[in-house]
Amino acid sequence: MIRVLIVDDQALFREGLRAVLSASGVEVVGEAADGEQAVALAIELAPEVVLMDLRMPVLDGVGATRRISALPRAPRVIALTTFDDDDSVFDALRAGALGYLLKDTPSARLVQAIELAARGESLLTPAVAAKLVGEFARTSKPGKRDVAADLRLSERELAVLKALARGAANKEIGSELRIAEGTVKNHVTHIFEKLNVHDRTQAALKARELGLV
Repeated sequence: MIRVLIVDDQALFREGLRAVLSASGVEVVGEAADGEQAVALAIELAPEVVLMDLRMPVLDGVGATRRISALPRAPRVIALTTFDDDDSVFDALRAGALGYLLKDTPSARLVQAIELAARGESLLTPAVAAKLVGEFARTSKPGKRDVAADLRLSERELAVLKALARGAANKEIGSELRIAEGTVKNHVTHIFEKLNVHDRTQAALKARELGLV
């Protein structure tokens, strides 16, 4: 089972979420009520995935995400919050969150996001993905050199990167490009190396910053 740490300052929400996840075959290894507790428990319990609220006392979710993401063998962080304003989304993703979901997300989709995160893949809601596209389209600079060539990204790797940036999972990318899922995984590994990133969200952010997608 996937080991999950729940971080939220509302005890009732944590209890409800624990019940939902446990019923879905996810192992909840601990709960934290603030960011400082989250960092300490992430070190102590070594979860695979952390579900992180953003607005909390002592240390907020963005600060906690940044510290957890810097740990050796860091768990994957999914922001799970009631807020979807631009600042919250971008701050969480820049801090290292692999995914961003709202608290009204259906339980099946949340479990899917946890499973994807445990494999290093991300699940962003369409609204959040649209925010990313809009932000990096707004801030992209014209007249850049051929960055793809500079980074030695092949045409196939660039196609995989574009699909990855849309939030597509490996299986979806394989179907779209008519290649095996294992081949997609190999391409993703090479993309991470060439972009000098560690996960799919960072790859998508960097690709948009560089004007690749």
